[in-house]
Amino acid sequence: MSMRDYDNIPAARRSDLWEMRKSPAHYLYKVTHEEEPTKALEFGIAAHKYILEPDTFWDEYIELPKLDRRTKAGKERWQTILDSGKKTISEDDLDVIRAMDDAIMNHPTARKMIAGGIHEVPLEWTDAETGEKCKCRPDVITNIDGEDWIVDYKTTTSCDGYAFERACKAYGYKLQAAMYTEGVLNSMFREMQFAFIAQEKTPPYAVRVYRCDPGFVEEGMEMFRDLIGKLHECKTTGEWPGYEDEVLYGE
Repeated sequence: MSMRDYDNIPAARRSDLWEMRKSPAHYLYKVTHEEEPTKALEFGIAAHKYILEPDTFWDEYIELPKLDRRTKAGKERWQTILDSGKKTISEDDLDVIRAMDDAIMNHPTARKMIAGGIHEVPLEWTDAETGEKCKCRPDVITNIDGEDWIVDYKTTTSCDGYAFERACKAYGYKLQAAMYTEGVLNSMFREMQFAFIAQEKTPPYAVRVYRCDPGFVEEGMEMFRDLIGKLHECKTTGEWPGYEDEVLYGE
């Protein structure tokens, strides 16, 4: 399934549901307005595709060489690129992504996690408590040494110290771990462990694997139950309030 087709599935997903923690109004705005992807987001999508789905990368992308479009040859090459209908990726970005891929392949655990299993599988299920439709798209579902794993690949500014742990809190990665685990359980009827492969976005593109303990996923499940409950309430009442709390500043 293409990412576009997945996006069009009418169901709650982690990145949208995470907005509910701010307010229902934030959630509603996000799901009803199409966002223009930033350059950083487009790079991240391309890196995911190259690293996780290398066999089909060139089906979607075409390399954008340095062109002088004032020349006949440059104009012709540019027109060929436009006619392809594919996303473009610059030589410089492609060099970075290849270096990142090399770093992952040189990390024994990360390589083992990514090399096997199934990648980018869309899952849908109905939440038993609220009846709300949910969806997720795990990067990798695999078996390593007899253990089943859900693996998610993340690019990050740093894996040093507690930097990635702070990113987990800021971007709702606990919620993601819970939703993916719940999605696999409800769609494939299997309990699995969860891990992140985190990779820095700057040289030497260092890699770190984070195996999430049950407590991490349980905290995410508490978030999921709270947020999906709020979503169900809003859909039932038709009311999508913004911030509700009054803030009293200190003396």
